[in-house]
Amino acid sequence: MKVLLCALCVLFASSCLAAQNSAAGQTPAEASNYRTTPDYAETLAYIDRVAAAAPGQVRVESFGKTGEDRDLKIVIVSKDGQFSPQAIHASGRVILLVQNAIHAGEMDGKDSCLALLRDLVITKSRAQLLDRVVLVFIPVYNIDGHERRSAFNRINQNGPNETGWRANATNLNLNRDYEKADAPETRAFLALINKWRPDFFVDDHVTDGADYQYDVTFSIDDSPATPPATVAWAHAIAPRIADAVNKTGHLAFPSYIMLLDEADPAKGLAFNDFSPRFSTNQLALNNRPAMLVEMHMLKDYKTRVTGNYELLVALMDTLNRDAQQLVALNAAADAAAASLSANPAGYALTFAWDGETAPVLFHGYKSTREPSEVSGATWVRYTHEPWDQVVPMRTGFKAASSVTLPAGYIIPQQWKQVIDVLAIHGVEMKTLTADATVTAGHYQCGGFAWREHPYEGHHPLFSGEFAPTINSKTASCQLSDEKINIPAGSILVPLNQRLAQVAIHWLEPMAPDSAMGWGFFDPIFEQKEYGEGYVLEKLAREMLAKDPALKAEFEARLKSDPKFAANPYARLSFFYERSPWFAANRIGQYPVLRVNSLDGLPVQ
Repeated sequence: MKVLLCALCVLFASSCLAAQNSAAGQTPAEASNYRTTPDYAETLAYIDRVAAAAPGQVRVESFGKTGEDRDLKIVIVSKDGQFSPQAIHASGRVILLVQNAIHAGEMDGKDSCLALLRDLVITKSRAQLLDRVVLVFIPVYNIDGHERRSAFNRINQNGPNETGWRANATNLNLNRDYEKADAPETRAFLALINKWRPDFFVDDHVTDGADYQYDVTFSIDDSPATPPATVAWAHAIAPRIADAVNKTGHLAFPSYIMLLDEADPAKGLAFNDFSPRFSTNQLALNNRPAMLVEMHMLKDYKTRVTGNYELLVALMDTLNRDAQQLVALNAAADAAAASLSANPAGYALTFAWDGETAPVLFHGYKSTREPSEVSGATWVRYTHEPWDQVVPMRTGFKAASSVTLPAGYIIPQQWKQVIDVLAIHGVEMKTLTADATVTAGHYQCGGFAWREHPYEGHHPLFSGEFAPTINSKTASCQLSDEKINIPAGSILVPLNQRLAQVAIHWLEPMAPDSAMGWGFFDPIFEQKEYGEGYVLEKLAREMLAKDPALKAEFEARLKSDPKFAANPYARLSFFYERSPWFAANRIGQYPVLRVNSLDGLPVQ
């Protein structure tokens, strides 16, 4: 009888397990043999089935709304039902945050995460990956773009049949929005990382660009915003992760691939310097390592999804092994950020290639090149015949521009949009409770050229996208110190805090993604008062009579500059711009002040 009962129990348990596995089953992409990818409702329905079949290990939470009022969701996968970020951090486990479909035509990461979720908690073939790691993933970040499905959204991409759109509902590219935070999705994401403080971040993409043999490429941010110890760890784990992926039959390259010349791959791989508008560099400003994943667009969808899956498995395996080390590195990074202003060497705002190269074996494809009668340029055609050659890869950073840091910044309270962005990022701020007189640094800025066509909803001051610089050879901000009266209500941003780098990149005017660069301070460059011609005629004569040097300068300008000489307004403006009345306009006077000491400031 006992034997019969045991047999029945085993049979019942097996039936329950089979029912659980059946409840999850194939992912929607697997069920279609990777011809299709599920829409958002189908994606959530699959996640809900898995969660129901694995109670206590999976939780789905909302973390905000999209522009079209859709619920942004995260999926938390924890071996012991612990879903509190504070408790998880206290346990010494690593929180891995994976973001999918920010460019919603690139949804490979979404479908790989659905398969990984099932294998973590239902089939349990990957259950060991949860030993020291809690997986938090965003199934679809750009939901509004994801639901704008079409067979004609991604001309460069090989499947699935329909894909989402690159931008969100207001046509903003969310992966250019991480510093300025215009979009509701970005604002929700920044609140999410402040709540969870992930130990490692992954942003899943599908690349555009050249054709080559690799189906998996990835890079871990190693810019100087990341502490050297974290960079050394990232450099050590990247080749090991690539090797683990390669053993599964995929081909991985542990760097973002950008050819110096797509018509001639032998020239090598370019230097990459992403600014804080991008996800991975924004996480670096948050003192956390981040991985950019780029599956290759021309590989079939099954290859791409399964390659993304194997990359996440290899990463989670590494994070399990190095959990204690990573937690310690992140704590040290937070401490280092809070002491940045004490560094006399200054802080690098922008970077350039330092001239170093490293030889790498590159697995490309042979190609043909011929003049095109259509475009007038060189027509590159890939043959898909392997081309395996050692090429130079540009490595190493050098500072292109640096600044000595203050102890903190003071923002006049009326610049609320600028202050609001810092608040969204979670930057610590204090309010002056009384008027104060301090010696503070202030910038006088000028010589800028605004971008003619809109870029991400603005007409910014910078040119370029991947390595932006201020868009004028004559542009500059000159710093000087003076005693300044600061009114009560002004906002103090101290730099002795974890998010010091976020504040620096937003408030230093020449930073590549500064508030000024994005146009938040455009009004300071507008002249509001002016002089009537008959008034300026009188002023000009008085100034000429009193100042022989000015008279000589004026006459020399008339002789050397015919356009100036022919323009009555320009001639009169010459005198107005050298008068106290023009100075009162304060054109180009940057309103954010730099204070070198926080002592004695009346703040709360």
